[in-house]
Amino acid sequence: MQMSEKIQENEERDAPEAPLAAPDPERDQLKDDLVAALKTVFDPEIPVDIYELGLIYRLHADEERNIEVDMTLTAPGCPVAGDMPGWVENAVASVPGVGQVKVKLVFDPPWDPSRMSDEARLALNMF
Repeated sequence: MQMSEKIQENEERDAPEAPLAAPDPERDQLKDDLVAALKTVFDPEIPVDIYELGLIYRLHADEERNIEVDMTLTAPGCPVAGDMPGWVENAVASVPGVGQVKVKLVFDPPWDPSRMSDEARLALNMF
């Protein structure tokens, strides 16, 4: 199996990903498992998980199932800025079969509410 394909959700909207040539059930299952794990992490000040908030900019799995995560915060001065990357690392590492996990905190592009899913908007009454 070729795991070097990027597993991406909530990535920068101006960088479209080329469609994959053929479905890869193992890659798709890994993506689903990673997303489920990320949905267990919440910003303590907002009652919505970080995935639905759009704080995850990139997920990448290599051939050994090592995972890289680029994430951001709703604001650079977030009180849990020092803790949240560790929460994300632990959640991703809990997925069976995952190798090493590296979480990178990024602030470019800055997060804004347009990155939230409809589910998050509904939960926060932001329609």
